[in-house]
Amino acid sequence: MRLRVKQLTVGYGKAQVLFGLSLEVAQGELVALLGANGAGKTTALRTISGLLRPWGGGVWLDETSLQGLSAAQRARRGLGHVPEGRQLFPLMSVEENLRLGAAFLAWPYRQEGLERIYTLFPRLAERRKQMAGTLSGGEQQMLAIGRALMGRPRILMVDEPSLGLSPKLAEEVLTTLAQVKAEGVGVLLVEQNVALSLEVADRGYVVEHGKVVLSGSAQELLSNPGVQKAYLAL
Repeated sequence: MRLRVKQLTVGYGKAQVLFGLSLEVAQGELVALLGANGAGKTTALRTISGLLRPWGGGVWLDETSLQGLSAAQRARRGLGHVPEGRQLFPLMSVEENLRLGAAFLAWPYRQEGLERIYTLFPRLAERRKQMAGTLSGGEQQMLAIGRALMGRPRILMVDEPSLGLSPKLAEEVLTTLAQVKAEGVGVLLVEQNVALSLEVADRGYVVEHGKVVLSGSAQELLSNPGVQKAYLAL
């Protein structure tokens, strides 16, 4: 499966945020979406997942247009989204949060999903009965990713997973996303730590003022003087 975004334009009220943004993510590929705060990265993910209605352009999974489909309908077609800020249900347990991510799947797939997530994140298995709101920041991020993976996505979008985490935990979370990619899931990653995201990414896009201004392999972007100056302090 391939996620294709073509000439996406969208905004809030009369304020336009995206100006013809285009990108692609294939299954088994990790793609970083880079840019300064306010560049439109989160807006792009929210539009792709169906939380915002685009003004123009479109989103496809393979040859199937997602135009007019709700976020729930897109999730059923294999598109997962881990939003910025995690957005868990704090008064529900770890396992209850996870099960919500697979609410539209048949029972055997829910059980299979739980086993997979507990293998991927052993800490969540240890805390399965604990309230989500009492977890550490790193554990909450693991839970947010796990909940999205419970829906068996073929393309997973992840927004700022290292936000508020220690460097060690941030590296652990991104290493896990690389493992998810290795299992055949396509990952579109928005991450403030550009150096770390390009270490695990295959390719990347640089967004400025709602447009893609640069794209290439992770190594090409790491060695690009403009990227080094703007995002790597080199």
